[in-house]
Amino acid sequence: MESADTIPQQLKEVVVTARRQADDVIPAQVLTGEELHRLNSNSVADALRYFSGIQVKDYGGVGGLKTVNIRSMGTNHTGVVYDGIELGNAQNGQIDLGQFSLDNIESLSLYNGQKSDILQPAKDFGSAGTIYMRSRSPHFDDNETYHTRISFRTGSFDLINPSALVELKLNRNINASLSTEWVNSSGRYKFRYRRVNPAGELAYDTTAVRQNGDINATRLELNVNGSIRSGQWSLKAYNYNSERGVPGAIVNNVWRRGERIWDTNSFVQGRYTGYFGRFSTLNNIKYAFYRTHYVNNDDKQIKIDNLYRQKEAYFSTANEYELMPWWHISACYDFAWNTLDADVYGFVKPYRFSNFLAAATAINLERVKLQASALATFVHDRLIGQISPDDKRVFTPAVYASFYPLRIKKLAIRAFFKRSFRMPTFNDLYYADMGNSLLNPERVTQYNVGLVFDHHSSALIKNIHVGLDLYYNRVKDKIVAYPKGQQFRWTMLNLGLVDIKGIDLTYALTAEPAKNLILTARLQYTFQRAIDITNPSDNYYRHQIPYIPRNSGSVILNATWHGWGMNYSWIYVGERYNQQENIRYNYTQPWYTSDLSISKDFKVKAMSFRILAEINNLLSQDYDVIINYPMPKRNYRLTFSVEI
Repeated sequence: MESADTIPQQLKEVVVTARRQADDVIPAQVLTGEELHRLNSNSVADALRYFSGIQVKDYGGVGGLKTVNIRSMGTNHTGVVYDGIELGNAQNGQIDLGQFSLDNIESLSLYNGQKSDILQPAKDFGSAGTIYMRSRSPHFDDNETYHTRISFRTGSFDLINPSALVELKLNRNINASLSTEWVNSSGRYKFRYRRVNPAGELAYDTTAVRQNGDINATRLELNVNGSIRSGQWSLKAYNYNSERGVPGAIVNNVWRRGERIWDTNSFVQGRYTGYFGRFSTLNNIKYAFYRTHYVNNDDKQIKIDNLYRQKEAYFSTANEYELMPWWHISACYDFAWNTLDADVYGFVKPYRFSNFLAAATAINLERVKLQASALATFVHDRLIGQISPDDKRVFTPAVYASFYPLRIKKLAIRAFFKRSFRMPTFNDLYYADMGNSLLNPERVTQYNVGLVFDHHSSALIKNIHVGLDLYYNRVKDKIVAYPKGQQFRWTMLNLGLVDIKGIDLTYALTAEPAKNLILTARLQYTFQRAIDITNPSDNYYRHQIPYIPRNSGSVILNATWHGWGMNYSWIYVGERYNQQENIRYNYTQPWYTSDLSISKDFKVKAMSFRILAEINNLLSQDYDVIINYPMPKRNYRLTFSVEI
């Protein structure tokens, strides 16, 4: 049976979201279609802020680095899957989600643990949490052979952002789409810089303009989808090129940095899903090439001009068999080859060979659903001209259950236990004067118990969704950078032990109080107590770990009427500490932002038009997501699009 992540659907967004969550054994959060594009978001990272349990690290501006952290376990424990195949970065393990535009994204899903489908690549069983991105799938009526969409977005910071999409129906069983986009922005925005010294005296309070935050980026994406008697197949080619400044931290009245980065990210991938009676198979293949050119021309720092090149080859096969209508089993195997080369003196040029073996089972009774999986991972690193480190072998099991106490499946009680890990990256192991080739994998143990309530009707209240999850995570052998005596010389060690307790609460409602007037509301709230319990003698023992707020949440309110749409979103992040010690000097204030947008959809003959006006940070709040990386004050965007 194919996952709903790959089945073409006519998306009535809120309804689909609620039904998916009610049926999942594993807690999931989903944003789809119009609901996703109504948000005042440029990138995938911006949209993920509206999920509970997620922290987004944003270094500011259109081109600033943006990474995500699920339930305080660390960015490297988050898998990112694009159209069924995981994105990789063997160099540092972090995926910059600011590089992925929402222009061609049809669905965003967040799974804590893993997806509710045992027919998936073995590698997908290994992440503590996973983000699934699905690009837009063409849908044609009988008399249609093509669709075309052209959009143009402009706004603050000299933003120019045109995009185009062409979808073709090649024949009855094959369709193709080509999506392209250009983003150009100066990244210059005003911000307030205010700092207080340890004595509580005002040190700085001024307004300045962010420098060196410009970006010039292009994206080109080709998709070909087909169906045959035995199943479905797809091919994808992706290329992203960018040149951007690295604005750097605002420290000691230094406003401008000399750092620049050129990125070229390209990959091709293929996917085939086949059905043969009780037997199903899923096969993936991918090749990726990532090129990063980093330059630092800052007069006050050491000149740097480095070129990094990553290559990745990946293959997976997953096979599922139906023993009984209510009992399925699967076996999966993945192979990944990664290499990193750099024009850095003394660089060891590592190669990594990874093998993943997984077995899973799913039992689906009328009111009880059970899933269990086990993943064995074997990693072999080879170094050119040096002794290779010992092989790494890791075994990680998981168990999931859901129970419907009522005959009508409105209420579900869910729980899971999972062990997961993340391999040390090439930077952790082999970075000059810093890496440690003896590092162990960083391990996570997760416990989750929760309930979800979904109600659908044709009355005034169309849909109600309520979800509550309590969780406990424990991170062992956490990889940290530790000073080894001389200034600016560090090494990587397995020192950390982190204890995490939290609550995720979600609420969604759709109502139709009058004909053609549809109101929707979505609320998310997260409480997290994530403390460092590594060493009782440390000053920061049992302190909240850096940048994790105790309280955070979001609210989305939307109204549509006769083609008009209004969307209001509010995000809140509570007080945090930017260093390990929870003292006044490291305190980072809470922040919140309000975003408002108004849209109008209308048709002229066969053409559909949309005009969208956005005001972001409506109240012009001054805030930092990362200390000394100020975020923009009030800013604007205007989008015009036409689709045929």
